[in-house]
Amino acid sequence: MSIVENSSIDLAPAISEAGVADFFALLKPRVMSLVIFTALVGLVLAPGHMHPVLALTALLCISVGAGAAGALNMWYESDIDALMTRTVRRPIPQGRVAPREALAYGVVLSLFSVATLGILVNWLAGALLAFTIFFYVVIYTIGLKRRTAQNIVIGGAAGALPPVVAWAAATGTVAVEPILLFLIIFFWTPPHFWALALFRADDYARAGVPMLPVVAGPDATRLQILLYTVVLVAVAIAPWALGYFDAVYGVASLVLGAGMLWLAVEVYRHREGQPALSAARRLFGFSILYLFALFATLLAEVVISALAALFVG
Repeated sequence: MSIVENSSIDLAPAISEAGVADFFALLKPRVMSLVIFTALVGLVLAPGHMHPVLALTALLCISVGAGAAGALNMWYESDIDALMTRTVRRPIPQGRVAPREALAYGVVLSLFSVATLGILVNWLAGALLAFTIFFYVVIYTIGLKRRTAQNIVIGGAAGALPPVVAWAAATGTVAVEPILLFLIIFFWTPPHFWALALFRADDYARAGVPMLPVVAGPDATRLQILLYTVVLVAVAIAPWALGYFDAVYGVASLVLGAGMLWLAVEVYRHREGQPALSAARRLFGFSILYLFALFATLLAEVVISALAALFVG
């Protein structure tokens, strides 16, 4: 069965009357904000000096590429989006954007972002961005999401790549530091999304998506959340322990990691009723704060160091 045949191309008419807000929604702006922020940190941490125009171009291309992947994801998943409470109001299920329009939109933005990054910045960054889009759309969305409960574990690699792409844009190479950032986001993804899946399990079951709570049950999911959180906290502390990041980051990783671990234990402890749902919601909400705060600490360290050097100089 072809990709087009497997998608819900009949959910809307061939041509729609979508507004700008609808096409912006196709870019998954909440996800894009995380991509932009983590890519910015990767760009700022990179050694050397990058011209501000090129830096802005790189960030724009990475964000547009992420949005393009989101649009292609919504095109392919429009059938299951129509069945889930969390996604039913997206532009395609609501009939505001035709599936063919979303497909064309995503393809054009993908080509534009990769070509622009490659031509104006460097082709290593362009190739990594192309791989990121391919991984999210083909490997995760088409290949994994409807077939395995490990979809989030493997597919999380796509969301973890923006700092690597940004570092490559700034330096033309890949080093240990962006790989460490990649690993933090990679191990953050399962507990973050499985916490969401715990209180949205009925949605996923109705749509036939084999998320871990649906396939293995909530108790097995709680154990996996706890185990992945332990690994996440250790991985997040490692850059400071190995001497790549400063003590301020080390303290932040310890404090934030303790909060993340405590909430994961609470999810593991509470098994039934409203306390279980509340614990999952708290972990999901805090996990977003955790990642933003951790990366914001790295950004603040660089800014403070630059200001100190400026005034001392």
